[in-house]
Amino acid sequence: MRVVSISVNGLKQAVDRGFFDWLAEQDADVVCVQDHRMRIYEFDDPRYVPEGYEPYFIDGEDTEHGGVGIYTRHFPKAIIYGFANEQADREGRFIQADFDKVSVACALAPSALGREDVPIGDDDLTALDHKDSFLEAFGMHLQKTLRKRRQFIFCANLQTAHHVTDTSARYHKLDVSGFLPHERAWLDRLFDEMGCVDAFREINKSGDQFTWWPEWAEGWRRHAGWRTDYQLVTPGIRKAIEDAWIDGATRFSDHAPVIVDYDIEIGF
Repeated sequence: MRVVSISVNGLKQAVDRGFFDWLAEQDADVVCVQDHRMRIYEFDDPRYVPEGYEPYFIDGEDTEHGGVGIYTRHFPKAIIYGFANEQADREGRFIQADFDKVSVACALAPSALGREDVPIGDDDLTALDHKDSFLEAFGMHLQKTLRKRRQFIFCANLQTAHHVTDTSARYHKLDVSGFLPHERAWLDRLFDEMGCVDAFREINKSGDQFTWWPEWAEGWRRHAGWRTDYQLVTPGIRKAIEDAWIDGATRFSDHAPVIVDYDIEIGF
């Protein structure tokens, strides 16, 4: 089974820039899309559904919140919209497809980079507060999920890099969201205490493996990047990870796709 995760910064522009042309060459079984910025009814338009796939998407009250979705070549047994967190569900930040032997979920964390102290909404929360609240709730959901016997793959743009090897050195001393100590500590708990597995890092331990390049970074696809996009898996899948890579040659988003091959039969 091949799973692709990609944060597109608007699906329409990604399609215009060749996303579906690239996808046609990947032989992916499941494609998780973050930050599509569309309304659900727009997926009735065949221009936004790649040939051979079924679309399952959730949007937010405000399209700027992003929204997430899943394209799949295999009909799921069930689709779960949201993870019972009011704020995240209103913003369209989580969707899950249950197949016979595995569940694949797609998630998008709020971004606070460059606007950490900016107030949002009517409750005096800052953008960083909002992100922290999501990560706390999502972490609790993952903890409950990890207790289940079922196996899960979570494709997520967490807007956060984990280790110094996951960001360019130019960002290590910047006091900005995405690499703050408490954000990295949240990932420590995820991997070290909860036992979640970073599928990409099971295969590739090298530095300079980035999935996102900020707009204000000089040049395109230079080493000034971050690895903020993940495929997180339950421990029972660890030995089924066959290969994992980042396709940094793509040009349809400022994020690069994360692609992982698993020794799992998805059909039923």
